[in-house]
Amino acid sequence: MTTAPAEMGAKMGAKMGASVGANALTVDVEDYFQVQAFADVVPRAAWQDMPRRVEANTERLLAQFARAGVRGTFFTLGWVAERHPALIRRIVAGGHELASHGTWHFRVDSQRPEDFRSDITRAKAVLEDIGGVAVAGYRAPTFSLGPRTPWAYAALAETGHRYSSSVYPVRHDLYGAPDAPRFAHRHDGTDLWEIPMTTLRLAGQNIPCAGGGYFRLLPYWLFRALLRRALLGRALAGDSNGNNATAALFYTHPWEIDPEQPRIATPSRLSRFRHYHNLARTQARLDRLLADFAWDRLDRVFPQVLGA
Repeated sequence: MTTAPAEMGAKMGAKMGASVGANALTVDVEDYFQVQAFADVVPRAAWQDMPRRVEANTERLLAQFARAGVRGTFFTLGWVAERHPALIRRIVAGGHELASHGTWHFRVDSQRPEDFRSDITRAKAVLEDIGGVAVAGYRAPTFSLGPRTPWAYAALAETGHRYSSSVYPVRHDLYGAPDAPRFAHRHDGTDLWEIPMTTLRLAGQNIPCAGGGYFRLLPYWLFRALLRRALLGRALAGDSNGNNATAALFYTHPWEIDPEQPRIATPSRLSRFRHYHNLARTQARLDRLLADFAWDRLDRVFPQVLGA
């Protein structure tokens, strides 16, 4: 009997178990027109008519990860999964962790609690139905889960999520919770774990070094140096809770390796710079990053999120 791709991927993940010494490699699976920077110029009603590039770009990342011999966690929009089910099954078949990015890429802090619950419930159900595996993780669009949305943690736990990776403890004009814990921790009153974005504590400030736009905008040597110093600092600090404090977390998007994507007109020069700068260099930089550090799925780097 032929093993289904979803079953094959699940067995590979279970067999490998916890990943010691690796860092968490993550991808936010969304298309170029779904980013927060374009939310005011590309309404969700127009998404269906936009040229979609997310499947081809995610396939390129899957091939790149396979060449490097690494697996990661793919935080995927339910909207994408509904339109590209074969991609979801290929993610799982490759031994990667399938996780949720919500359905419609709404900021958590822009939603009513009941709308948020509906959005995450739908995304989880769609991903699990297509992928054939349990979805434990969630990442909020634009890192919008934080002090202004304390009700969201209970909603995630009650809908069957085991962890969130949604908080960036930095100051930023679009997101950030600079006073949030920098290491893996449980949210008060729930069994839900938070795995925050990696930062380096320097001169009393949290310096971002988890990927995304910073990975494209900074020279590679500088990003690598910041990440190495952050890892050294975590190793020296340890973790009184017994969690994996020494591991880092990196994230990217499929559109970040696509310099040929359609250009979207926006009145903001800053948004254009952030989105389009260095797209042609990102995939080569990823090759260097995958070789310079050890990587694996988030649920194996931080096995405590699944009660391991």
